[in-house]
Amino acid sequence: MKRAVLDQGLPRSTAKILRAAGWDVVHTGEVGMAQAADEAILDWAEAQQRVCVTLDADFHALIAVHARKAPSVVRIRIEGLKAEPLATLLQRLWTRFEGALDKGALVTATPSSIRVHHLPIERQEDA
Repeated sequence: MKRAVLDQGLPRSTAKILRAAGWDVVHTGEVGMAQAADEAILDWAEAQQRVCVTLDADFHALIAVHARKAPSVVRIRIEGLKAEPLATLLQRLWTRFEGALDKGALVTATPSSIRVHHLPIERQEDA
């Protein structure tokens, strides 16, 4: 089952489109978290076993700095993406990276590439 939470900056209608495709997806605005701090959203997503989908770089930073193993986060770095193209992109990402997302990963999607880092992010020690 594809379980996700869409952060506030993403179109709410994307959740509706994905639910129609069989996903278990909610938007932060639908679960009373529209104004929640990033860490609160991460904690909620982890407790609910959901992948966070966001435009916000802070989610990746929080996961890395705190060496968290969950939840997985998908960061979308594509300007002006509307609901249907976003839903299509997420469906393609899940098809390709579902195993990594299930185990714990940070995924970044740009117009020209997709990067995946497995969790936890290891800190580099100074030599």
